[in-house]
Amino acid sequence: MSDSQAPDPGQRALRRSWSELLAGRVKRQKFNPERGQKLKEAAMHLLRSRQNLDDLMLEVEGPQCKKLCLSKFIDCDSSEAYTNPSNSLIGSALQDQASRLGVPVGILSARMAASSVGEICKATGLSSSTVLLSPEQRKKLSSLIEIAQYLLANSMFCRLSFCQELWKVQNCLVLEAVWRLHTQNIVSLRELLERHSDTQALVAWLCRSLGRLCEQKDGPSPSADVARAVLADFVRIFVLRGFQENSDLKRNVEQEKLPQVAAAVLQSLLTASLEALAAGEQESAVPGPAQCWLSVFSGHTYCSAIATETLKKFFSHTLMQTLTHNPMLKVSDAIQMQREWTFARTSPLLTSLYRRLFSMLTPEELLGRLQEVLDMHEVNWRHVLSCVSTLVVCLPDVQQLIRGWVARLVARAFESFDSESLVPAFLIVRQAALEGPTMFPPYADWFKATFGSARGPHGRSKKALVFLFTFLSDLVPFEPPQYLKVHMLHPPLVPERLRPLLTDYITLARTRLADLKVSIEDMGLYEDLSLASGATEHGSQALQDVEKALEVFVHTGKIPVAVMEASVFRRPYYLSHFLPALLTPRVLPKTPDPRVAFIESLKRADKIPLSLYSDYRQACSTAEEEKPETPVEKAKPSCADGALGALKAALEGLRAAMADPVRHDVVSAHIAVISERLHATLNPSEDSIETPEIQLRVPAPELGRPEREAVDLLLTCFCQSLVAASSFAPPQRQGPWAVHFVRLLCGPALLPVVLTRLCQLLLHQGSCLSASHLVGLAALSVHLSESGPTLPHVDLGPPASAQGLSMPAFLDGLLPCRTGESLLFCVRFCTAAISYALCKSPSESCATAPGHFCPGLVKKFQFVVLRLFSEAREPPCLDVAGDLLWKPLCLSSTDWTRAALCLWRNRTFQELLKEKEFQLTYRDWLQLELGIQPEVDVLSDTERRDFHQWAIHQCYLPEPSATGGCGGDLEVACSILTEAVMDFCQRSAPMCLQRSGSQSFDHLENSDLVPGGRIVNRDILSRLQEMVAELELGWSGVARAHFLFGIFRSRLQALGDMSTVATNLQRQRELLLQKRILLSLPPTVLFASLKGQPATVDCNKFFDFVNSALRNFCSHGGALTHDITTHFFRGLLSTCLRSQDPTLLVDLTLATCQTECPIILTSALLWWPRLEPVLACQWRRHSQSSLPRALQQLAEARDLARSFLSLDTALPTPGPTWVSAAALHFAIQEALKEQGRRELKRLDFKQDKVLLFLLFFSVMGLVSAYLAPSETIDPPKMLDVCAEILKCLERRRVPWLALFQLTEMGAGPGQVLLRLASDQHIRLLPLAFFSLLPHLDPDALIREDAFLRVAVDMYLKLIQLFVAGEMSTLPTLVTQSQAYQDQDDPLGLISKARLFLLRSIPRCPERCFLNMTEVMQHSAHLLVCFCDHTEVLMASQRLTALWGLGLSAWGQCCHCPSHVPSLQVLISLGSQSHRGCKVERVFSCSCWPLARTWTQR
Repeated sequence: MSDSQAPDPGQRALRRSWSELLAGRVKRQKFNPERGQKLKEAAMHLLRSRQNLDDLMLEVEGPQCKKLCLSKFIDCDSSEAYTNPSNSLIGSALQDQASRLGVPVGILSARMAASSVGEICKATGLSSSTVLLSPEQRKKLSSLIEIAQYLLANSMFCRLSFCQELWKVQNCLVLEAVWRLHTQNIVSLRELLERHSDTQALVAWLCRSLGRLCEQKDGPSPSADVARAVLADFVRIFVLRGFQENSDLKRNVEQEKLPQVAAAVLQSLLTASLEALAAGEQESAVPGPAQCWLSVFSGHTYCSAIATETLKKFFSHTLMQTLTHNPMLKVSDAIQMQREWTFARTSPLLTSLYRRLFSMLTPEELLGRLQEVLDMHEVNWRHVLSCVSTLVVCLPDVQQLIRGWVARLVARAFESFDSESLVPAFLIVRQAALEGPTMFPPYADWFKATFGSARGPHGRSKKALVFLFTFLSDLVPFEPPQYLKVHMLHPPLVPERLRPLLTDYITLARTRLADLKVSIEDMGLYEDLSLASGATEHGSQALQDVEKALEVFVHTGKIPVAVMEASVFRRPYYLSHFLPALLTPRVLPKTPDPRVAFIESLKRADKIPLSLYSDYRQACSTAEEEKPETPVEKAKPSCADGALGALKAALEGLRAAMADPVRHDVVSAHIAVISERLHATLNPSEDSIETPEIQLRVPAPELGRPEREAVDLLLTCFCQSLVAASSFAPPQRQGPWAVHFVRLLCGPALLPVVLTRLCQLLLHQGSCLSASHLVGLAALSVHLSESGPTLPHVDLGPPASAQGLSMPAFLDGLLPCRTGESLLFCVRFCTAAISYALCKSPSESCATAPGHFCPGLVKKFQFVVLRLFSEAREPPCLDVAGDLLWKPLCLSSTDWTRAALCLWRNRTFQELLKEKEFQLTYRDWLQLELGIQPEVDVLSDTERRDFHQWAIHQCYLPEPSATGGCGGDLEVACSILTEAVMDFCQRSAPMCLQRSGSQSFDHLENSDLVPGGRIVNRDILSRLQEMVAELELGWSGVARAHFLFGIFRSRLQALGDMSTVATNLQRQRELLLQKRILLSLPPTVLFASLKGQPATVDCNKFFDFVNSALRNFCSHGGALTHDITTHFFRGLLSTCLRSQDPTLLVDLTLATCQTECPIILTSALLWWPRLEPVLACQWRRHSQSSLPRALQQLAEARDLARSFLSLDTALPTPGPTWVSAAALHFAIQEALKEQGRRELKRLDFKQDKVLLFLLFFSVMGLVSAYLAPSETIDPPKMLDVCAEILKCLERRRVPWLALFQLTEMGAGPGQVLLRLASDQHIRLLPLAFFSLLPHLDPDALIREDAFLRVAVDMYLKLIQLFVAGEMSTLPTLVTQSQAYQDQDDPLGLISKARLFLLRSIPRCPERCFLNMTEVMQHSAHLLVCFCDHTEVLMASQRLTALWGLGLSAWGQCCHCPSHVPSLQVLISLGSQSHRGCKVERVFSCSCWPLARTWTQR
């Protein structure tokens, strides 16, 4: 038994006695107050954490004490409730009960409060899913919270115990109750959530409650505001505790559960929302809770309660979760489906989420997060690519960053040959390009720029090239057709030795396209390969290609390169689709339009099959025959009507968003939707070819119905949005919405439509625009001016300048200042535009922001304000405040006069006017004033004269030249005014010609183009006359060359030579204007008086002007027009009559004319019957003596010439011989006009020199007859006169051939005669020469030594005239009348001249060939065009003599290319002779092979 009672040694080893346990603690420890306090706190923590208060109370007082009575104090409807209990009474009762129970009063009150909260939340009649309290429950909870606040204030409430007790009633706990306890500072959410024992259960409860709360947040419940507040506070707490870095070192981080709970709740709700969003997109409906939860990411939710860094962490984490949510799609799926993930096609909720996440992150940070997600996570490609689209649309500045990011991805991929980096690059750049060229460059441009040159990453090595084509080949099975087309049409640059790689890829791509039933040959010429839409129908694409080709053809005048290439390399599409679309039968217009010209150009280039062209012309003829008498075009229903409604709805959404215009992400989203709707409405043909200029028809702009309706919606939306935004904020605080909208309007397809509509509105309907429309269009013009450097120029077509107008210049031209109505509209428009520009950038100085202002509008505003408002002409009293009233301008009751003067007095505006480009200079003022039409001016004649006097003499004359004035110099003022008048007339002339339909310059003499007509402001001319008269008085006889001739000379030099018909006509118009300027001024301006003994008159400037310019403008054959001739002599007499000896001064001046300007004297002889009474009357008013001797000699020469035709004896010749000849010539012309044909029998009595000069004048008269037969003698009569003179010269054996080779060298008659005819008359001497030859004796001509030289020279010049086109008008003139039927046309004359020359050459003596070398050396054309064989042989035999005379010299000359034409003459002669009669046989010289070699070269 003893054994059985003995302890088990194993148990003894495991169990230790009490003494053993206390061993080591026998030593008494010293008293430590701190250790005692810590021990007390640990005991209290153990008690609070582990005790069961219910069991403790049961142990103390029994089961009846379990039910507490605190609810009686808050349940007002209960029969047992206490009425009006005080908080002190409640506190006293709780202390008494806690004393009886033996527990702390704080623990007791906490348990009682938690139990009461549970009872309130368990009220009957409420659904188990309710998270909000009823009004009755809120009332009870409010009473309970009031009691709890009292207990807290008196240290009778334990928060920790309350949290523990509250979670015990979690099943019936309502979320709003928890929130109210938090907001009333009973217990914070942080403390409450940290005291929950089960984290997973807490997360589940919070997610469930918050989800139910989202369902009630946006419902019709009256508690919606409470629900929004509850949700916002919970989100703030979760973000603050879940993403804030903890800097509290005293806090035990391991025990804090809230960060994990917050992150879990936020992630769970975001995941649920994204799943609901994905499911809802398939079912076309997104649940409300998901919409509600996604809205919590707005920055307004957090206000300033959360630090920026915390929000950035939260938004970055949310973005990462969104991009990595449910990564089910593969890369192949993304390649095929990404066009469905553009911004406009993505769910608005998802794009709204992206925009809100973007708001707290910079573009660089966003791209960094995207790169991090792509590198470290499996991603949802749909979310990633839709995020890229949202980035491109909502953050326009991110374009360059994305391009740089893609470039880095490509570089990294080729460094490591990792396709994982190349795939995102291709997907990202394609996705960005899908948003359109206004947002991102097309994919084709990126692919060409990246791989289309040797500098691309694939050009480093063969391995890199293999890597690229391997990657592209791997994409082929999944590629959409448009990207395969890009890769084939713009392939990577490949070295020749590696071409098989490219060939293999193209073969693979073609196979894939064939599988997809897509032919690259059938692709459109201008098809946009980056559009997100599907394949375009061939018919539709062909029509777009035709329109684009016509547009390029109109701008360049040439067949587009794309069309030429397609006709060769893409012939199936060209023949099957493009040509049928181009050759659509229609009724052809009477005047060929661009389409007709384009078709004819293609036909001439053999790009249209003859059968197809014949069918087209036949179909057009049939259409012309079947055309109804009164065609009525019926409006065809179009699918654009529905698209127009969708566009209107999108524009209304943008207009509604103007309540908060600063939200640029929202505005960008709306504009992206508008862009897609607009594309569906207009279906523009976007392509990568940019048109250098936009062509508009300003006089009659036209738009189609769809375009007009769409652009009207856009412009109306812009105007209304601007007015709406201005009602909330001034322009400087409206954000960039207007810039984004204008960027949409500036698309390559839409901008011409917008500008055309602006032409219609501003030019033709300006006075009908309302205030809101006027202000909106003015603001639009400001934004268009800012975008001017990036926009193409505008070509207004003829008669505009050759260079297109910039956008500011075009907008300036839409505001003409001609009538009173246009002036009033201009001041309103300019006031609105300048005010908007100043308000939009008030913080920027005018010097640093000139792009905001259109200089033309600023100058016109100054002009109109100074013109209309006399108070503005005084020095402005600047407003100190300087605030511009923008908002009143948008009202219909705007006082525009007050607004304009307010702007004029604005300090900022006056500072702007100090900038040079905005100053209204004297020249600018003149150009604007010249455009005013006095008959419809708002000012009266008196007011207009006063304004001119003020502007010239008070404003611009004393103003320094550096600021646009005249610097006090009256001559400078006159010079600028003269040039301004001429510039204005030159600009107005083409427009007048176009309006009148006249293409001839002959009628300009009496047209409106002349100064003093309706185009030039006659009041401005009056000011010029006054200023010139004042200037001459100021000179008072001082020698001074007149400023006018310097202006005339410089302007003519600027025009250049007369190499073309256009420049010749322009020069003639300029000369006409200069002559009319002279005629409108006092005649004394032609002279400058000089002091001295004897006094002389200096008119050298006028003589130079006549010899160099006016001489070429006369068509009377050796005389100026009557008006300028009379003007000269009136001025001469006026100037000379001021001197002491006017007779001597007139004689000396006219003597100078004989050598310096002889055409003055011949002009006086021609017009003497009309000139003499004027001069005699003027002379008699100042002198009693007879006319000066020089004038009397002119009268005598005139009388003697008339007498010579009727007398039988010769009379003495007064004065120079050529003067008598000129007088005789004019007398003969008068006689021919009066008596018809007249025999000139008395010519033999004249001197030889007189006859020579008379022949010259008669030849000039013959040329004039050819040029202007209706204004001079008929050509046959002049031929007879010339023939009579030549016969007389032949009888007297007087050599006359030298008259056809006049030069100014030496002392011959050329010095005078060449100044008596125009250059055109001199050039046409060959025409007269060969016209006269049939009337002469050939044998007598051949005997002349100079005949062959002169004849060959005249023939070469005749050929030159024909080639240069100067004889092109003669056939028309010849066939106009039956009287000229026997006259030869130019080609016939050339043929006769050739025959005459070839027949004469064999008969000429050898001495005639001595001087032929020089003529042949200077010839530049073929001598013979059509030759008879016999004549060629005879001519070549005679030319052998010429060759034999200088054989060695010709052999040396053959080395010079200048001698090749003469050799070509001989070979061309030989090539047309009989076989066996070659010219080679005639010439046996050694230089013949060398000549053949030169001609072959």
